[in-house]
Amino acid sequence: MVSIEQAQRTILEQITQLETEKVSVFQALNRVTPEDHIAPWDIPAADNSAMDGFAFSHAGLHDNRLKVTGFLPAGEVHDDPVPAGEAIRIMTGAPVPADCDTVVPIEDVEESGDRITLRSKVKAGSHVRRRGEDIALGDVVIPAGSLLRPQEIGMLSAMGSTSLAVYRRARVAILSTGDELLEPGSTPMPGKLINSNSYSLAAQVLDAGGDPVLLGIAADSMEATCEKIRAGLNADMLVISGGVSVGDRDFVKAAIEQMGGSIAFWKIDMKPGKPLAFAMLEGKPIFALPGNPVAAMVSFELFVRPSVLKSMGHRRIFRPRVKAVLQEAAANKGNRPHLVRGIVSNRDDRYLVSTTGNQSSGRLSSLILGNALMKLPPGSALAAGDAAEVMLLDRGFEMGRADHGAA
Repeated sequence: MVSIEQAQRTILEQITQLETEKVSVFQALNRVTPEDHIAPWDIPAADNSAMDGFAFSHAGLHDNRLKVTGFLPAGEVHDDPVPAGEAIRIMTGAPVPADCDTVVPIEDVEESGDRITLRSKVKAGSHVRRRGEDIALGDVVIPAGSLLRPQEIGMLSAMGSTSLAVYRRARVAILSTGDELLEPGSTPMPGKLINSNSYSLAAQVLDAGGDPVLLGIAADSMEATCEKIRAGLNADMLVISGGVSVGDRDFVKAAIEQMGGSIAFWKIDMKPGKPLAFAMLEGKPIFALPGNPVAAMVSFELFVRPSVLKSMGHRRIFRPRVKAVLQEAAANKGNRPHLVRGIVSNRDDRYLVSTTGNQSSGRLSSLILGNALMKLPPGSALAAGDAAEVMLLDRGFEMGRADHGAA
């Protein structure tokens, strides 16, 4: 068996970045840019008012009184001189006239006809946004390799971009195996199971930003397994659940080898998820995951998700890991690291964690109740108050079910 870390290294060495495509700025959200984005102009392009108020020359201010001689709304310019001792009413975002260097907000003055009196002293330069204060011409504003969040989309738009290159989304084929499986919508019957794995794995692909391609169910035969795998090679990578163990009807490994694939490993030192194979076939990565629902999803988190993210140009490909204080005793009597489904909360600047109860690899509810994976070393026995390493699965974990059981 290989360790989790060794398996991750072996896999990621085989994952290459996909080609790029040009999309609209809006479609670039949560994608990665392969190139630097350089400011084509100063932002803001001119000194402008940060408030609705009055613009004037601070050096020409006497006795906190000014005569108002004009009005400047946003979207227009004022080219006429503003003499010392005079002011112009100005709206937020309007360019400050050349003779002015200070703005006083409307609420900080008393108005009487065409005269205003400042209620208090105002510093020179107050409430003026300077040209290039945000971004200067020629700045590398968004470096290559950046994830484009809403704030980057806004900046790209401010820089005049309407379309740009991004790494394309990974197309990930999803295949389940087994004569015992029925598609959702079927009526359960003795000896049969609903194929939930394809849909949970497809959802994980979507969550990572990829495009899942559902291949359905492969019957328990060499011919059917090879046919489905061949179809999966049209995608960028293939994820298979089930059929990877040592049973009489586990054909996945044999099918990959028969088709000329190279299997790097097929057992990982972890629980759940020991029977897991990684292979390359015709240049495409293949992940053969266990059939148990929890084992399949946990294995995806550790090995497939980082691969999908790397292929799409992401730099941060692993979930955050933190130290959390156990709220109850937890033990691992086995000889493999145990990835326990946990409930994490953050209180008083500390992470707290408790388990989700029964940790059977077929109990999908153990993942629904939790938001993290807690790693327990082999032979460990931790008491309440001890620290454990946890991997946070939810981006906004503190907004979910984190308070349940974490008293």
